[in-house]
Amino acid sequence: MNIHEHQAKALLREFGAPTLQGRAAFSVEEAVKAAEELGGPVWVVKAQIHAGGRGKAGGVKVVKSLDEVRAAAGEIFGKTLVTHQTGPAGKEVRRLFVEDGCAIKDELYLSLLVDRGASQVAIMASTEGGMDIEEVAEKTPEKITTIRIDPAMGLMPFHQRQLAFGLGLKGGAAKQCMKLVAALYRAFLERDASLIEINPLVVTQDDDIVVLDAKMSFDGNALFRHADVMALRDISEEDAMEAEAAEHELNYIRLDGNIGCMVNGAGLAMATMDIIKLKGGAPANFLDVGGGATQERVTEAFKIILSDENVEGILVNIFGGIMRCDVIAEGVVAAAKEMDIKVPLVVRLEGTNVEKGKEILSQSGLAIIAADDLNDAAVKVVAAVEEAR
Repeated sequence: MNIHEHQAKALLREFGAPTLQGRAAFSVEEAVKAAEELGGPVWVVKAQIHAGGRGKAGGVKVVKSLDEVRAAAGEIFGKTLVTHQTGPAGKEVRRLFVEDGCAIKDELYLSLLVDRGASQVAIMASTEGGMDIEEVAEKTPEKITTIRIDPAMGLMPFHQRQLAFGLGLKGGAAKQCMKLVAALYRAFLERDASLIEINPLVVTQDDDIVVLDAKMSFDGNALFRHADVMALRDISEEDAMEAEAAEHELNYIRLDGNIGCMVNGAGLAMATMDIIKLKGGAPANFLDVGGGATQERVTEAFKIILSDENVEGILVNIFGGIMRCDVIAEGVVAAAKEMDIKVPLVVRLEGTNVEKGKEILSQSGLAIIAADDLNDAAVKVVAAVEEAR
């Protein structure tokens, strides 16, 4: 789960990270009021979306009067920003962040993330702040310092010094950086974060370290422990169908294909998408209904799949282990009747009570195409979609 910049900064301040004063605003008038409260004389008006590259897309404005605040807020609020992370559809700006300006001497980069290969938290630092770290890694990899923290040892002072020196900092700025690294590491662990990215981390003209931008992502599997973080969730920034699926305990990710998939088990779902592609089709989604799928959940899964206008066929691939095939078959039949499905529907069942499940499908009176195995199912759904065009 991602949160907005202003939320990330508020959270990091709880751990002692140095940030500038700022206010969130949900209208142009609120932005002007926020600027009045901050006092100025320089403010930065920032679009708040879950994507990077806002400045290049016109979503960040430095202003020096309340009239300029109003003009900048009016220009950004409601605008659809298209960045390298939003895709061509972009994201609509529904909130702003008005923040004090500062005199910048240098821009740096600092981030914490999970290195899954090493099973450790990695901390990356670079003197090339304000740039995409992927671009830095490609063009000047020698300018990136990376350390990995052994969980048995934890963050040590020599780690902090190595990062500060890697950023070219000395004296008071180096000490402030070391203190910031410790604060970020503690926030990362205590909040079950998967990413904290400070880009840029700036050195001011007074040689103070300031978190000028902040991005945070959290491990979704740990959110049950953090009601305060869950309260920061912005549904409007998420895919509407994925958010709806989560409400019904369905694991759904929208893709670009035309064959909807309903499967139980993440591994089987991945295999199903692979074989659809192998047979010349293109999966429209990843959808795992889980091991305890009910008729209601299956119905909701169909609704979500069919809400994608690109879907021209559906493949249901169920292995009945804990979940019996006859129960799934009853759910499929009931959902198909309720939804009045017009696109080809191929169903492959295997496992507990499979024969009874197949009998329920064959006696349903619906145009359900039965498949004997996964290969057969993929061939049939691809062919059915081609024939229906």
